[in-house]
Amino acid sequence: MYKILALFCSIICFTNTYTQSQTKRVLFLGNSYTQVNDLPQMVANIALSTGDKLFFDSNTPGGYTLELHSTNSTSLSKIAVGNWDYVVLQEQSQLPSFPISMVQTEVFPFAKYLDSIIHQKNNCAETVFYMTWGRKNGDANNCSFWPPVCTYEGMDSLLNLRYSIMADTYNALLSPVGAVWKYIRENYPSINLYQADESHPSVAGTYAAACCFYTVFFRKDPTLINFNASLSATDAANIRTATKNIVYNQLLKWHIGEYIPKANFNITMLDSNQVKFTNTSINTKNYVWHFGDGNTATDFSPTYQYKNAGTYTAKLIANKCSIADTLAKTIIITTTENNNTNNTESFSIYPNPSTSFLNIKQNFAKNIYYKIVTVTGKIVQSGILKNAENKINIAHLIDGIYFIQFYDNKQSVGQKKLLKSSK
Repeated sequence: MYKILALFCSIICFTNTYTQSQTKRVLFLGNSYTQVNDLPQMVANIALSTGDKLFFDSNTPGGYTLELHSTNSTSLSKIAVGNWDYVVLQEQSQLPSFPISMVQTEVFPFAKYLDSIIHQKNNCAETVFYMTWGRKNGDANNCSFWPPVCTYEGMDSLLNLRYSIMADTYNALLSPVGAVWKYIRENYPSINLYQADESHPSVAGTYAAACCFYTVFFRKDPTLINFNASLSATDAANIRTATKNIVYNQLLKWHIGEYIPKANFNITMLDSNQVKFTNTSINTKNYVWHFGDGNTATDFSPTYQYKNAGTYTAKLIANKCSIADTLAKTIIITTTENNNTNNTESFSIYPNPSTSFLNIKQNFAKNIYYKIVTVTGKIVQSGILKNAENKINIAHLIDGIYFIQFYDNKQSVGQKKLLKSSK
């Protein structure tokens, strides 16, 4: 029979990288802010310039709200097509900046409904909220009704806040186009992001949005983009730099990559040579365990009994929607007893737990050697038990669990578990 004496972890995490060519399928639901300059096609052109591919569809009637999309047969049928990697939701340009009481009744409920429909029809899709921007000089039409939108700064900050609330609440991604525009306005003021109406995007404005969406979808450095639209090389490069600083360098701020599978598990030593594997993975649905001895399991949290002593690499592969993450931990199982010399009953230790001195009684009529080892297998004390009754000092040991191993010459003759406690 074998017992687990030592356990240590050597964690190897294999995270998904996005350096290779990728293909993504995206549905855009919005209004004229998405339709002007054909934002979806511009994202596809950008992707093509980096060796990636974007297949897309869209429904973007002018002035449309999320409420209208929630009952629009075209929008709902396009969602139901399924197999989307991302579905983009863009609210009417002013609504999210209005008083919170209005947003709570006219925006949030329909964002929630559309998000739920997206996941019902597309098990692996992620919702992406399209954070738009404040109007160039604020919303003059609603200034008297709601003074916070009288300026660009006031309107833009409210849009940022409300879109962030939606992404946070519904565990969705955020495409922070408005934040990229703000960075460009502050750092590259010569780039005009607006059309003459001071609301809709110019080609530069759409290019900034497209760079932002490309970074969200493909999670790649936007400064590697080789497509400039019709912009000057300098303006295009500055927009890509802005996108890198705001989006690529802060992916998790916008929940990008937050919901990918992450494998994790804990190991608990049980009696004999059994190990309890407790699955603590997140964003995962399917599991394959490799115990390191050729055996596997697909249970959520298996208990496994090793047959032989040795060092094993236990590995969990956790996945969801063809995206997998792997975690490995090393387990050491050593031989401490065998069927012929299982003389654990020939030893007694007390008190246990012990604070300073430990009494050991052995029933052999000869000297017996002992070792005190940690759960990681480190020997912290050793000696000889010469008499039937022995008293040893363990005051110097750190509080914790130890094993006392007993040997007749080199032959193992037993083991006891010890708890050292200073209390």
